[in-house]
Amino acid sequence: MGRQGGGAGAGPDRAVVGRTRGGVGRAAVAARGRGGHRGGCGARAVTGGSSSSQAWGHRRGTSRDVVAGLSVALLIIPQSMAYAELAGLPSVHGLYASAVPLLAAGLLAYCPYLQTGPVALTALLTHGALVTIAVPGSSEYVGAAALLALVVGLTRLVIGFIAAGKVTYLMSQPVLRGFTSGASILILLSQFPSTLGMAGASESGLVGRTLQVLGSPGSWSLAAAVLTVLTVAATLLARRIHVLFPGALVAVIGGVLFAVLFDYGGPVVGEIPGSFPPFSLVLPWEFLPQLVVPGAVIAFVGFAESTAIARSFATQDRVTWNPDREFVSQGAANVASGLFGGMPVDGSFSRSSLNHLSGAQSRWSGAVTGLAVLVFLPFAGVLSSLPRAVLAGIVIAAVAGLVKPRLLVSVWRLSRIQALVVWFTLTMCLLLAPRIEQALLLGILVSLAIHVWRERRAGFHSRVEGDVLHLEVIGILWFASAPRLEEAIMARLARANDVSEVVIHLEGLGRIDLTGALVLKRVVEELGGSGIPATLTGVPPQARELIDNVFGMFPHKSL
Repeated sequence: MGRQGGGAGAGPDRAVVGRTRGGVGRAAVAARGRGGHRGGCGARAVTGGSSSSQAWGHRRGTSRDVVAGLSVALLIIPQSMAYAELAGLPSVHGLYASAVPLLAAGLLAYCPYLQTGPVALTALLTHGALVTIAVPGSSEYVGAAALLALVVGLTRLVIGFIAAGKVTYLMSQPVLRGFTSGASILILLSQFPSTLGMAGASESGLVGRTLQVLGSPGSWSLAAAVLTVLTVAATLLARRIHVLFPGALVAVIGGVLFAVLFDYGGPVVGEIPGSFPPFSLVLPWEFLPQLVVPGAVIAFVGFAESTAIARSFATQDRVTWNPDREFVSQGAANVASGLFGGMPVDGSFSRSSLNHLSGAQSRWSGAVTGLAVLVFLPFAGVLSSLPRAVLAGIVIAAVAGLVKPRLLVSVWRLSRIQALVVWFTLTMCLLLAPRIEQALLLGILVSLAIHVWRERRAGFHSRVEGDVLHLEVIGILWFASAPRLEEAIMARLARANDVSEVVIHLEGLGRIDLTGALVLKRVVEELGGSGIPATLTGVPPQARELIDNVFGMFPHKSL
């Protein structure tokens, strides 16, 4: 029976038509899961069959989206509350960021599996951006978080609309690995106060609070520590039991029951307004100049994770995906989060994987998740007794796997220069906390500087055939390497006294910029002035127009 899976995408859909046997279409590609075809990130599988068969397949796909969306909702509710606390916000604002923003993302998303919402790294960046301009938890802080989400959203919308989504590829893996590892360590350290029942630690700064907590063992709460350990265990063990088992939700329910039944005296979430997200344009606009750079950093760094998620699923389904479309959908989600009292949001790998494995068929699964959170909000007050130690356990379970000591060591064996980039970025994260976006920018600058340094030379080989000197240029001929190449060529010519002609081979060049072309012209002119004719050969196709324009009417042989 033909089955149809709905996928979201811009541009033409990808059709897959199989052989027909007895008038019934059969797809030529194997479906993931039990029956039905998933369209992948922006693609759609279309099969033959009767209209009733297709309608049945559509209903089947819709039901799978509902199941997947509700499954993710069971995870995002506790996670979003935990990440809001990590960002320095009342936990309800994590729920706000998981409701309307997901509806907005669902309308525009390209990849059907990508689940949006609060994530740990973005929460830490949010805290770093806001902690210097407002008191965490205050109304000013809450408003600044919404304004920051608006900045992130508008930045992503602009990038998506001008089709510059691939700009995220400029961030090298060593920089991202170092930054992610450093941020993960900071996130784990930030959970010490809640883990040990000292959420009211007075020291400012992450290091100061951590030292204060570790130096005050008499103030530790055994109950809080046990709750954190049990939450981590429940969350991790749930993954082994079944991918759909809501370990975090079980931990939350257990934590609330424990707090109520045993009169838990440690820090709890506190009062949660039982209402829908409030729409507001009344934001602390005076903070806007201070949030532009952090907002841009979050827009790019957070999207790097969304990019990795979408590309991973696209590779699995053997389809293409559109980063510009995802920039737009993620931008719309952040704008919605800013307008409805939320915080910056991004794609979540854990929730997207759960969405995929739960049988999601289209982008509407994310909208179902947002709708489920929206329905839950009026009843969120039941979680007011939830110990913060439980939220700390949820964060620890989510982030612990991101710290990979073996990887940090093994990169040294792969490339020592790139290992320095990793460790430099990681170290800067720890030293510059909470303003870790500065560490990322420094890591990018160091990475670019190393790239420029390594590409500053264009190599060349020379050989003499009779009285003709052949020079083979290799690499990239650009402003950083062209002057050194000119010096090397002229030095080689000075040693070739019996040469009557020079042939410069350019087949080995990957790119030539204007400075490189001008240097080539100058070399040819100087040789011509010395009575030695020079020929350029093998000019790369992408550089022919540039070379022709630079040389102009200067007489030289065919390129």
